[in-house]
Amino acid sequence: MTLIRYLFFMCSIPKTSALNLFTRCPGLYCGRELVSDGNWSDCGACPRGFRANASSICIPCNDEPMLYDWLYLGFMALLALVLHWFCIDMVSMRRNIPKKVIALHLSALLEVVSASLITLQLTDPVGSFSVRSCKVTKLSDWYTLLHNPSPNYEETLHCTQEAVYPLYTMVFIFYALGTAIMLMIRPIIAKKFLPKKGKFSIYAALYFYPILALLHAVGGGLIYYSFPYITITLSVLSNAAHFSFKLNQSMKALLLSCVSNMKNAIVILGHWLLYGYGLMAAATFQGLGIHPAMLALVPLPALFYILTARFTDPHKLHIE
Repeated sequence: MTLIRYLFFMCSIPKTSALNLFTRCPGLYCGRELVSDGNWSDCGACPRGFRANASSICIPCNDEPMLYDWLYLGFMALLALVLHWFCIDMVSMRRNIPKKVIALHLSALLEVVSASLITLQLTDPVGSFSVRSCKVTKLSDWYTLLHNPSPNYEETLHCTQEAVYPLYTMVFIFYALGTAIMLMIRPIIAKKFLPKKGKFSIYAALYFYPILALLHAVGGGLIYYSFPYITITLSVLSNAAHFSFKLNQSMKALLLSCVSNMKNAIVILGHWLLYGYGLMAAATFQGLGIHPAMLALVPLPALFYILTARFTDPHKLHIE
């Protein structure tokens, strides 16, 4: 109804009058909304799903998320999934991947996918996989709390709002649903396939989900602008750490371990996928096209380690 009243009011007056009707509100995010009596409110925070325009009028968010926005949301979901798989792998302490551990990995995948789909269904417009959003323009859009103005250094106008609607709240909804679905599904799977150690993966998730929520609450904007480089860096470091645990650091042994052991092959493939995801996100952030030739860079970190491992062998260092 607010939108209908706003459109009716804007159509009933000349456009030039509409632009000059108000004095612009102080601050970056304060705006006015149309109230039930047909008048406009004082400057304040816009309702959820609205954002102040250049004339300080709260207008609805009708943009569609860009590809980079979807990649950001995918990164937040992948981060939870990778942590699930890492914790499951750590508590199982197996060199290979038996069916019991695979069942827990599939359970984690099902939990994350289900939470992601339900989150999309609950986001406006409800019941569809499309999302109505406000376009992110700058870093301060994530931290409107820090931009509440104080006209004449007197009373503070509280204009805190979700200027990046709904990218901020979607992640919290995803974490809450992920935790709830895990508590419904994982105990059953763990009790059946890995009764002694499977419960520890649940305890680990109950720790890292609140930590992820806190990181998003404090550093959501920083993560939004840096997640491509975070993904690339963590993928390269994790790839190097994986190879460094091999006892035989010869080129032949490292190459054979990539194909002879199923677990190693899956881990390396996962590193490649994460590295490729980071490259695609970085190219999108810089406004570059995603060229198929970029796929040739995906195996580069693994090949670089294998080719240079012999030059870093500590047994070849001469200590005088």
